[in-house]
Amino acid sequence: MSKMFKVVIIGFAIYLAATAVILHYYKADPENMNWQERETFNLKQIGRLDLGIPKGDVIRLLGSPDISEAKATSDGEELLVLFYRTHHVKSDGITTREECTPLLFKNDELIAWGADAYSDYQSF
Repeated sequence: MSKMFKVVIIGFAIYLAATAVILHYYKADPENMNWQERETFNLKQIGRLDLGIPKGDVIRLLGSPDISEAKATSDGEELLVLFYRTHHVKSDGITTREECTPLLFKNDELIAWGADAYSDYQSF
């Protein structure tokens, strides 16, 4: 083998090793992302959620919500909606409910998400 070919192979191996280490140890931190990265991150993570996940696990995964609302029902159950920014509507520097996906929790468990979840919350 030629010397140049060996250098290329070694360089490629080092590149692969460095990439593997970074991917293994890097943890995305939503708090340190710009708004575009955060929207993409939120969409991806919300798509992986399952019903019944505890609120604390969702907050650990997605970080602090952009907006939140809470109320108690007449039978004493606690309802909470956490809004996470997932799409851009208006470049005004303010995150609104229209730019977010709502996640609905009942007694600290995820029971629904999306526009219908917020409608359900409002009807309780």
